[in-house]
Amino acid sequence: MWYEINNNDDLINFMDMLCSFHDSCIKEMKYLSGAYVNEELSMYPINDRRILKVIIQRQFQDNPMIEMEFEGLKLFRLSPCDDNYSCEILDSTMILKDGFIYWFDCEGMSIGDLDTYDGTVICALKLRWRSIGNCMGEKEFFTSAV
Repeated sequence: MWYEINNNDDLINFMDMLCSFHDSCIKEMKYLSGAYVNEELSMYPINDRRILKVIIQRQFQDNPMIEMEFEGLKLFRLSPCDDNYSCEILDSTMILKDGFIYWFDCEGMSIGDLDTYDGTVICALKLRWRSIGNCMGEKEFFTSAV
């Protein structure tokens, strides 16, 4: 079942339920632009979907794996740690402002930090999420049916 983040109460409940993403990691992501080239090689060059799906795994019994689906993506900046550093999320920040939802992989962030923060940031028009059961571990969740 999908749940939408429509207002600040939804956001606060979501963050409280996930302990602000404490002891979590980004496991995988999938982006759908909406643009494509068809079989006749004609291009549809419009990014009319802009959907980013993010799988988070957590070290908690309740909701150990969730999928977040950001729709109407406005900004996505991924800054993964290299092999020499740990990539766990200790806390995160979510903000609703001016019709957009923002997610930072660090606590205490503000909209004013967008240009200077060097971690992972997502900004979109909408966010919905769901809990995923029985999929923990390294096996890929987003697989290709090709």
